[in-house]
Amino acid sequence: MPPTPTVIESAVSSNEPLLSVRDLRVSFALDEGLVRAVDGTSFDVMPGQVLGVVGESGCGKSVTMRAILQLVEKPGRITSGTIRFRRRDSNEAVDLAQLPPRGAAMRDIRGAEIALIPQEPMAAFSPVHTVGDQIIEAILLHGHRWQAGGRKLSRGEARDITVGLFRDVGISMPEQRVDAYSWQLSGGLRQRAMIAMALSCKPRLLIADEPTTAIDVTTQAQVLALLRDLQAKYNTAIIFITHDLGVIAQMASYVVVMYLGRIMEEGPVDEIFHAPKHPYTRALLQSIPSLYGQTRVALPVISGALPHPFNRPPGCPFHPRCPDVMERCSAAVPKLEPVAANQLASCFLHHDKAEAE
Repeated sequence: MPPTPTVIESAVSSNEPLLSVRDLRVSFALDEGLVRAVDGTSFDVMPGQVLGVVGESGCGKSVTMRAILQLVEKPGRITSGTIRFRRRDSNEAVDLAQLPPRGAAMRDIRGAEIALIPQEPMAAFSPVHTVGDQIIEAILLHGHRWQAGGRKLSRGEARDITVGLFRDVGISMPEQRVDAYSWQLSGGLRQRAMIAMALSCKPRLLIADEPTTAIDVTTQAQVLALLRDLQAKYNTAIIFITHDLGVIAQMASYVVVMYLGRIMEEGPVDEIFHAPKHPYTRALLQSIPSLYGQTRVALPVISGALPHPFNRPPGCPFHPRCPDVMERCSAAVPKLEPVAANQLASCFLHHDKAEAE
């Protein structure tokens, strides 16, 4: 029988952030110019919390999360900021931004304590190795998450754990499917196998990068229900990245709204949905089709398009598309400030504080 998964209690108080990102900036130096993909992002993730990160495609959501894992591809690099993560067996946070991407410390954290569910599992799994072998390899590499007393896991034990994980994520005939290749599985089964791989080392933080994008709506509902159940079972914190606000309403307790690498608004999911403060957040919510909307009426859209990465607008990055734009918006960048009891917004409609040049 496979070992029963158990939640390892953190040595850190639940009042302390598990992950604290401050003024994170990631740039890509290209021949055409400098692309500031992430431009001063700050947020916290508490233990066991589900944080939703939303925004249009190209707003920097995925780059932010890859920076946390030190997986930003060249010529991209973290230019400033801190990414403080509280490890499982330590009371002190380590700054991931200062760790060498290929160093032993980062490799020990990546996969074992912070895991990633990528957007497209077909590209994430090797087509020449079985999905089971790839998960077994991860378990053997970080086997201390399962073992007791310092004994190394055998390959047979790692295989039993993998079969148990397949069963946990709802894969039928797990004993047979563990020997299948990724191209032999349907999209829904591949996504479930990727979730099993992400959970294989009992991570404290799970980053789900649009995990329901490439699957049909029925399978999407099943995957979301699975993630909610596993999050409750393992008490794993989740950063859920998506452009679908309907998914955020189901999954998240706290929401961060991003645009052009910056946070426009953040707050609890109820406040964001029922009392949005930033014009961009309101525009995103208004663009969701309603069951009670009038028929044969065009859906509201956000005017304009995302600016070219080499031609970012001065001032507030959203001002060229904003219906409430003011003269000051094109000259200064508003700070992310409290605008309600539990909400912060970067907008001069609610405060007059600007970032220093």
